[in-house]
Amino acid sequence: MRLFVSEGAPGCLPVLAAAGRARGRAELLISTVGPEDCVVPFLTRPKVPVLQLDSGNYLFSTSAICRYFFLLSGWEQDDLTNQWLEWEVTELQETESLADIVLWGALYPLLQDPAYLPEELSALHSWFQTLSTQEPCQRAAETVLKQQGVLALRPYLQKQPQPSPAEGRAVTNEPEEEELATLSEEEIAMAVTAWEKGLESLPPLRPQQNPVLPVTGERNVLITSALPYVNNVPHLGNIIGCVLSADVFARYSRLRQWNTLYLCGTDEYGTATETKAMEEGLTPQEICDKYHIIHADIYRWFNISFDTFGRTTTPQQTKITQDIFQRLLTRGFVLQDTVEQLRCEHCARFLADRFVEGVCPFCGYEEARGDQCDKCGKLINAVELKKPQCKVCRSCPVVQSTHHLFLDLPKLEKRLEEWLGRTLPGSDWTPNARFITRSWLRDGLKPRCITRDLKWGTPVPLEGFEDKVFYVWFDATIGYLSITANYTDQWERWWKNPEQVDLYQFMAKDNVPFHGIVFPCSALGAEDNYTLVSHLIATEYLNYEDGKFSKSRGVGVFGDMAQDTGIPADIWRFYLLYIRPEGQDSAFSWTDLLLKNNSELLNNLGNFINRAGMFVSKFFGGYVPEMVLTPDDQRLLAHVTLELQHYHQLLEKVRIRDALRSILTISRHGNQYIQVNEPWKRIKGSEADRQRAGTVTGLAVNIAALLSVMLQPYMPTVSATIQAQLQLPPPACSILLTNFLCTLPAGHQIGTVSPLFQKLENDQIESLRQRFGGGQLEETFDLKAKTSPKPTVIETVTTAGPQQIQALMDEVTKQGNIVRELKAQKADKNQVAAEVAKLLDLKKQLAVAEGKPPEAPKGKKKK
Repeated sequence: MRLFVSEGAPGCLPVLAAAGRARGRAELLISTVGPEDCVVPFLTRPKVPVLQLDSGNYLFSTSAICRYFFLLSGWEQDDLTNQWLEWEVTELQETESLADIVLWGALYPLLQDPAYLPEELSALHSWFQTLSTQEPCQRAAETVLKQQGVLALRPYLQKQPQPSPAEGRAVTNEPEEEELATLSEEEIAMAVTAWEKGLESLPPLRPQQNPVLPVTGERNVLITSALPYVNNVPHLGNIIGCVLSADVFARYSRLRQWNTLYLCGTDEYGTATETKAMEEGLTPQEICDKYHIIHADIYRWFNISFDTFGRTTTPQQTKITQDIFQRLLTRGFVLQDTVEQLRCEHCARFLADRFVEGVCPFCGYEEARGDQCDKCGKLINAVELKKPQCKVCRSCPVVQSTHHLFLDLPKLEKRLEEWLGRTLPGSDWTPNARFITRSWLRDGLKPRCITRDLKWGTPVPLEGFEDKVFYVWFDATIGYLSITANYTDQWERWWKNPEQVDLYQFMAKDNVPFHGIVFPCSALGAEDNYTLVSHLIATEYLNYEDGKFSKSRGVGVFGDMAQDTGIPADIWRFYLLYIRPEGQDSAFSWTDLLLKNNSELLNNLGNFINRAGMFVSKFFGGYVPEMVLTPDDQRLLAHVTLELQHYHQLLEKVRIRDALRSILTISRHGNQYIQVNEPWKRIKGSEADRQRAGTVTGLAVNIAALLSVMLQPYMPTVSATIQAQLQLPPPACSILLTNFLCTLPAGHQIGTVSPLFQKLENDQIESLRQRFGGGQLEETFDLKAKTSPKPTVIETVTTAGPQQIQALMDEVTKQGNIVRELKAQKADKNQVAAEVAKLLDLKKQLAVAEGKPPEAPKGKKKK
């Protein structure tokens, strides 16, 4: 082998260090070349480092060369390092690894001078210094830098071409126009063959089961989304983080004809529920009943397709939790220990963290909670608070010792490691889930308290602990099992069947430790053949504009408020999935929502589907015309098929946001196809032109049919609307294959076509921005002032029953559609004005029925 390096080339640092690891394993000749020497004959510009193999092949990627040397040295590929390299994410470890070497070389120009690093990054400096003292790294630095330090890099870097943006391309967040891939004749022929088979290639629909149970020989997919706390109304970040993401995958699984069960429910035990009950003057059970309904209504409005939506305050929860605990106890995985805790003598009980307030010991904030300070964000042990107060009676609690039970995680650590070693390779755990789980293990697991001094929770079945309940994070994850048990008495066929069940669990990243560490340890220790997570899907956080969601400050959109914006649920679904925080935190933006609605939905997707359907109605009497495909049409079939297969590949890997782009890409191809072929002109021309118009229209409307099915996981209502307009045959609505089929053959009659989306206006969005930037809180205060100083009066403002409100909402929706259709048809202004007046009157009636002050009429601003 021959390794080509160049003095001053930064990429040579990690490569030479990695080569040092493989010394003696193979004959290696190291050659130094000039920065302008072309080593690789088929590259158009100089490139180093380069490794020429004995076979004559070349490696010229720094990571690939380092990986090759590590493999020579006897290193075995591990899934975690492969994930780091694939996603360009790495963890700084104390031991030298391939990822460390590659990262060390990349950061060398910056980190070799400690003055660049602030004190907060002392751990990074320590890691860099440790690697730099290793002999392979020292030799690499000497070879590349020639005792000149970082200045040796300057001559090489100055000779490299400057990266330049493409000329004439505006800087924008909008997706770039996709270049069509090069297709082989075989790919085109296969696409045409699949297209021609049409509906006959669809398999029979799976028979519906109730309840859904695993079936031997089929793919059985069990999907859970993190159980939301019952005491809070979920905001948009909560919705995208678990239930909406899981819903997309559940709907996709059903389209693939996988045997799918999707479940969720409210997490109802614990301190937070007791606190909320105290605030509202209700019992914990009444709070749970009230907010469970609120949650269920919100998810129903967002069209979340749960097979069952349960709750954790059930006898099944008690039975299954206590059984797992007893099995852990008898096998020696439960410890007893004494902890210092605050006790309120006046209330005669130990105080859970959230029942204590005081002065933060770190920043002095006077209303810090017993578990965390909201001002500085630091975690607090309640006994560390200065001037602590009981939130119930405001007396000063005292510190006393109390006994608690602990799950012995260190004793279970080896089992967990072995399970992760079997599970992670080849799985679809997200990189952040892998990272968080590994970081817990790297630091060493510690015993975790599983009991609390509360009344509202699952009782502890052990003598001496009768006045305690299980800590919510021990039994909350067991809620998945009990919710299934309330759904079917054959729940064990799902939860004690790891050989046949594929378990996907969706959550935000803060829930990873409990699903990736605590529950697997509990299940492994119980030794009862429990089904454990196969694919742990964790999102990052969704922020609101430039800050965070806050119910108390009236900042951000919460689930019960989205319904009142006048924006349909499917638009919310689309935008949240478009900005889904898959690899990093993202932010909800009203301006961006307007842009995505008006550009991607209205002008791209809606425009294409509406035009395709309108051409069938207007030019061909509502019947799909004959299609005689040209070579260009056949290539389009192949391109659509390729994008469809990419969509499948992404969703199979649960890359939900990226798969949505595939839908929009196909729609853009369709718009371009129509624009180039101009069927509205050809229909007026010769017989050949009219035939061409028919082919273009027929192919376009079939692409629209395909998009309706691909859209189903993302926008189910819009999907169903398109399928109704096109009269898509039922089998084609419920199955999505990997090939593009002709599902609307010549002669198929479609229905009435109408616009799918409505434009969002700037003033409408600006009004919503102000309202949800704290404005709705001001509205609430104004309403309280105008009605009564008693807060209970606000709850009785509504003057109509649910049925009357729903009827009015339906009338508003119906009238809104009438107005939109008239505007789309450019009807007479007087006619439009009359229908708009009806719509405004209905909205006023609805506002009064819901107990809201009717909006003041909007007039033109005076100049």
